[in-house]
Amino acid sequence: MGTYINKGNSEFRDIVNSEYVDKTSLIPLINATLNTERRYSCVTRSRRFGKSMAAKMLCAYYDKSCDSRELFRGLKAEEDKSFETYLNKYCVLYLDVTSFTARPEMRVNIVRNIQDRIITELKNVFPDVKYGDNFDLMETLSAIHTATGEKFFFIIDEWDAICREFPGRQKMKGDPETVTPTILDEYVMLLRRLFKTQDSDKVFAGAYLTGILPIKRYNTESALNNFREYTMIYPGKMSSALGFTHEEVEAICAKCGMDLSEMKRWYDGYRIGKASHMFNPYSVMRAIDDEEYRSYWTTTGAYDSVVTYIQMNYDGLKDDIIRMLAGESVPVITTAFQNDMHVINSRNDVLTVLIHLGYLAYDRDTNTCYIPNKEVADEMNNAINATKWTQLAKVLENSQNLLAATISGNEQAVARAIDLAHDENTSILAYNDENSLACVLSVAYIWAKNEYVIHREYATGKGYADLVMIPRRNVSKPALVIELKFNHSADTAIDQIKRKEYPAKLAEYSGEIMLVGINYDKETKQHTCKIERVS
Repeated sequence: MGTYINKGNSEFRDIVNSEYVDKTSLIPLINATLNTERRYSCVTRSRRFGKSMAAKMLCAYYDKSCDSRELFRGLKAEEDKSFETYLNKYCVLYLDVTSFTARPEMRVNIVRNIQDRIITELKNVFPDVKYGDNFDLMETLSAIHTATGEKFFFIIDEWDAICREFPGRQKMKGDPETVTPTILDEYVMLLRRLFKTQDSDKVFAGAYLTGILPIKRYNTESALNNFREYTMIYPGKMSSALGFTHEEVEAICAKCGMDLSEMKRWYDGYRIGKASHMFNPYSVMRAIDDEEYRSYWTTTGAYDSVVTYIQMNYDGLKDDIIRMLAGESVPVITTAFQNDMHVINSRNDVLTVLIHLGYLAYDRDTNTCYIPNKEVADEMNNAINATKWTQLAKVLENSQNLLAATISGNEQAVARAIDLAHDENTSILAYNDENSLACVLSVAYIWAKNEYVIHREYATGKGYADLVMIPRRNVSKPALVIELKFNHSADTAIDQIKRKEYPAKLAEYSGEIMLVGINYDKETKQHTCKIERVS
């Protein structure tokens, strides 16, 4: 059992011995690619989404130095017809790139260090092979394959760690026009040497890369365009292979006596391809272990990046952040991003990298992004607070005053506050359809998310939308049903609510309800408000 070759199955055994959610359905998907032109896979997800667990699972399954049959007994992968075919059949190379980037002594000549460490171990495992006088990893692997017929399965965990840690170009001292290859350049050249040469398909049965970012693009082409990529944005068949589905979380909540609705509020909300409800697995398991729902976000590096990106304020980015904190979605074009956290050229690049980092979720049906859950919203607020962003502080103060005025029944104060919200956000909240009317309300009542569960509903008629706000547990405030009309009257809005009776969201609510009708007059550009209490 080695460090880089044939690590065995002990690490996956430790995972299975814990409260394990069966994600072995990934194995048949990878089996189907082995020894085909699709043999190279790169699966990227945000941090804490189970990437390393999946890599250790594959290591345990393919590693020929151990017997993992009992370890997979009763799991989903065992049911697939390919399970026996590839179980413990390959020499597995396993490289965790962060084991080099995290150690200062390894960061010097890091690409050379990676090759040297793996080559040394390979020569110890295959001592009878004639290697020649070289220090090239691919030549070493080719020599082993030629002599023994051995084929390898290569797993690289956190493949993009070097891309994130060593982004810059290096210039020659005394000659600012001359650029030497960077560590990143050397690393990409190593990967190309391994996976894009004429010997690659002979040596490798397959390769599996994990990371946060998709493979870096040079101009418009991927540096390793023979890899099939499965990302947060385009997950393909890997949509539910990493992360927890709604059904998986429902089962584990039932088993452990946890509240599914709270689990959803804190950790659900990601849409990854066909999987419309994906939970952050790390946070779910921590909540179960601690029997407490809170933020388990511990990614300092990503947090620092978010602060930097928000301060850029490309093309009204801060306005988009406010809308998303209010529960809205904003449009995003993801195709121009170069898959490099340090090459950010536009608002779309910022939003795209935040999707890959897990701070935003992506809806491919509408090409929009949004903040997925309370855990991420809290961390986004922390990042914003670190920027000393006065614009948001003012929005929150005005919103807090608006909620207080609404609950006290102060109709004039509510109308003035909505006027203020509209005037201050005209760049993003132009009144041109019912959706934008609801959007101004979402932003105006952004503070209420601290105390209310907010449901946004669209009625069947044109020109209005409503918000249904139900107080959270232990919040002794009335529920609010807010209807917005366009060029009618606040009384009309109240009548509309009554004709609809009460929205379905209030069916099980037994406390006090306030009906709030708000009308916007296009000519005067002012709002009027009508409030009624219902016991």
